[in-house]
Amino acid sequence: MNRSQILPALQLSTRAAVSAAVALATAQLLQLDTPIFAMVAAVVVTELTAAQTRELALRRLAGTVLGATTGALLSYVVPAGPLAVGVSILVAMFLSHLFRIEAAARLTGFVCGLVVLAYGDHPWAHALDRTLETMLGIGAAYMVSHVPKLTGPKPPEPPERPDG
Repeated sequence: MNRSQILPALQLSTRAAVSAAVALATAQLLQLDTPIFAMVAAVVVTELTAAQTRELALRRLAGTVLGATTGALLSYVVPAGPLAVGVSILVAMFLSHLFRIEAAARLTGFVCGLVVLAYGDHPWAHALDRTLETMLGIGAAYMVSHVPKLTGPKPPEPPERPDG
């Protein structure tokens, strides 16, 4: 890794780490069912640049809702298990493309798969919990993306030239 790559890598890693810690701490404070999903979402949605994280946040919120809704609906027609998870992810990701939120496709599939995998007797309650946790992660990443980035040391100003 050369010097020009170190600062961007450190900035991305720092934003993801801080977002994850904030999301996890907040989810624990709110006593959400599975705080780890807030942490995972924060890391997953943190992009290389802070501007990308902010730009994609709204679409990812929409994808989260789409994934949770799709998962809850599919839980009535497919029994929980690996095949059901695979089919639900396929359906959810395809729907995200149909609804023109392609940037959220992976997150949509992730949330849908979580809902189908372990919905228990209450798929809508489970879907709501996964939605809140994922939205918390997205929100943490969005907020951290507003922290000013570090810039390297400025090069020295050239000395002023005397006239003449």
